[in-house]
Amino acid sequence: MPGHPPKQPGHPPRRRGRLVSWYRGRSLRSRLALLTAAAVAVVIALSALACWFVVRNQLYGQVETSLKQAPPLPANPRVLCADNPQKALADAQLDDRRPPNKWDTQLVSAGGEYCFPLGSTRIIKSAPSDFTVPDTPGYSFRDGSFQDGTPAMIRQSVVRVDGKPYTLLVAASVAEVEDSLRGLALLLLGVAGLGVVAAGVTGRLVSRSALKPVDRLTDAVEHIARTEEVGTTIPVHGSDEIARLSASFNSMSVALANSRERQTRLIADAGHELRTPLTSLRTNVDLLIRSDETGRALPAVTRSRLLGSMKAQMQELTVLIGDLLQLSKPDSPKPGGVLSVVALHEIAHRAVDRARLRGPGLEFRLAIEPWYVRGDAAALERAVINLLDNAVKYSPPAGTVEVTLAAGRLTVRDHGPGIPSDELPYVFDRFWRSPSSRQLPGSGLGLSIVAQTVRDGGGEVSLGPAADGGLGTVATVRLPGQPEAPELPGPAD
Repeated sequence: MPGHPPKQPGHPPRRRGRLVSWYRGRSLRSRLALLTAAAVAVVIALSALACWFVVRNQLYGQVETSLKQAPPLPANPRVLCADNPQKALADAQLDDRRPPNKWDTQLVSAGGEYCFPLGSTRIIKSAPSDFTVPDTPGYSFRDGSFQDGTPAMIRQSVVRVDGKPYTLLVAASVAEVEDSLRGLALLLLGVAGLGVVAAGVTGRLVSRSALKPVDRLTDAVEHIARTEEVGTTIPVHGSDEIARLSASFNSMSVALANSRERQTRLIADAGHELRTPLTSLRTNVDLLIRSDETGRALPAVTRSRLLGSMKAQMQELTVLIGDLLQLSKPDSPKPGGVLSVVALHEIAHRAVDRARLRGPGLEFRLAIEPWYVRGDAAALERAVINLLDNAVKYSPPAGTVEVTLAAGRLTVRDHGPGIPSDELPYVFDRFWRSPSSRQLPGSGLGLSIVAQTVRDGGGEVSLGPAADGGLGTVATVRLPGQPEAPELPGPAD
């Protein structure tokens, strides 16, 4: 019609969308209570419906059984017939006799004639099937009613009166049965309503009890977010999913606390190590500026010595910053990272060539066999160089450094004073330096970088005294790999 916009087919989905949005906007506790109440409501409804149908079938079955027990008409019954059922019934009621049982009886012919036994009291409302007189004996049942509207169950069968076939209708009232069923339906509906309410309350109580650990976990997370106090833990009870979640949170919280502690210690140690060269640089720069401001030039030898010292300190700062950048990387490689095939023996040869430049008076004895590993080539080369630098630093003049690589086991041995046994547990700690070597250059990060790189490659590293009992220290690195280069896939056709 004009003036009325057409109905949009999307209204039901929008209503469903609003219902879903409303449900998702509820708290988890409310959703659990709703789901519990809904599940119980469905179970109660199905149970009540099944109960009602069972009782209904039993009650109607009893009526049907009673109709089966109704006695047949005598051989020549006295009946009054007419085309009008009211007239036939009125004539039959003139006889003061009453039917000897509780059933109402009526005969219907194919021609539309109605007959009532003497003493009949009610008219059975006929159906079209009543006027089709069956040819075979037996009976069937149908639902119907009396003329006054009272519901009834009706039995149909064939009978002959004076040689003429009739459909015999025997009816029993089911009004009491339907009243009982309505009362039962109201009772079941009330019980179902109370069950749903009780299920909702119980679901609320159960969800509150079940979600208490989640509340504690939420409080702990909010406390950490508000105060940034990592390391907070919550008690764990049992071994269910909530307990596993709590244990996982505790592990994460402790790991974050340890990570923050390591970060704080790294920053403090880095600041301490940076302070020394920066202080020396500032002192030397102040001397040069004061010399220029006062007009009293420093002797050439002194000025050259200051500039050399500044250059050395700048180099020390550069090395220290590079080491800090290396240590700032994650302790483990990123998942799914692509590692290249690295020839460890070639890295060892290049590292030895660089070490010869730093220790020109030293002798290097090599026994290097091919070994291929998967890892970061630059990081591995730096780790091997750090081991050789450490050996060069502690070797005596004209000493010997032995480098061996066999079956994935790389060893670097110097013949210096060695490391005391009580200091060995700390050699891979960041910024740790032996008291006897604090006067030597270095930041105390070289071996930490070695340990981190080897762990990232899935290997092991150790440092200890020489196995033969002689002077010196032996650094050992074990990396998984193979003596032959792996075959790489060829280019695609």
